[in-house]
Amino acid sequence: MTSKPDADARLLDAHDLALAALHEITPASTVGPAAGYLAEEDGSVSLRFENRLAGYPGWYWTVTVARVDDEEPTVLEVELLPGDGALLAPEWVPWAERLAEYRAHQLELTEAAAAADGATSDADALDDLLDDDDDDDDDLDDGEADILHAGDLDGVDIDELDDDADDDDADDEDDEDADDEDAEDDDSEDDDADVLDADAGEVDEEE
Repeated sequence: MTSKPDADARLLDAHDLALAALHEITPASTVGPAAGYLAEEDGSVSLRFENRLAGYPGWYWTVTVARVDDEEPTVLEVELLPGDGALLAPEWVPWAERLAEYRAHQLELTEAAAAADGATSDADALDDLLDDDDDDDDDLDDGEADILHAGDLDGVDIDELDDDADDDDADDEDDEDADDEDAEDDDSEDDDADVLDADAGEVDEEE
C-alpha cells in the first residue's frame, strides 16, 4: 500500500463520515478498525477499514472521499475491495502432506470421542453406585412387615377391604330376604291350592 504526502489532511480525518456511509450498506459488526488509506491522483482519498465479513479474507472496506475547494468532505464511493494477495491461490501442497494432515485430524477426533465416552461411562458407573446406596437405605429391617402408606399392607388399603366386605354382607342379606319372600309366596300358593281341593271334595259329597 502506498500513500502520497500531499493528501488532504481533512480527507484523512474523515473517518466518521466514512463509517457512517459504510453502516448504510453493511452491519457495523462487519467493519473493523482503520487500515490506512490510498491517495488518488485526482486528489481524492480512499480510506480503508478491515473487513470482518465471512468469506472475504484479505479484503477491505474502502470509502473514497473528496473535497471541492473549501467545502466539507463528501463521499464518492463505498465498496469492498481485495487487498494485496487476496485473489491469489494458496501455495500448492502435495497430496501426501494433505492426506497426512487429514489422517492426523481424524485421529484427534477419534481420541477425543473415546475420551468423551470414557467420561460418560465413569459418570454412569457413579450414578449406578449412588442408586445402589439409595436402595440399601430403603430396605426394611429383617422381621418387619412390609407396611406401606400409613397402615396399608403391601400397597392394599385395609379400610377399602373392610368396605368391600360390608358391601358383600349387605348383598348376602338382601339375597336371604329375597329367598324368604319367595318361600312365603310358595307357601301361600300351596295353602290356596289346599283350600280349593277341599272345596271341590265337599261339592262331590253333596252330589
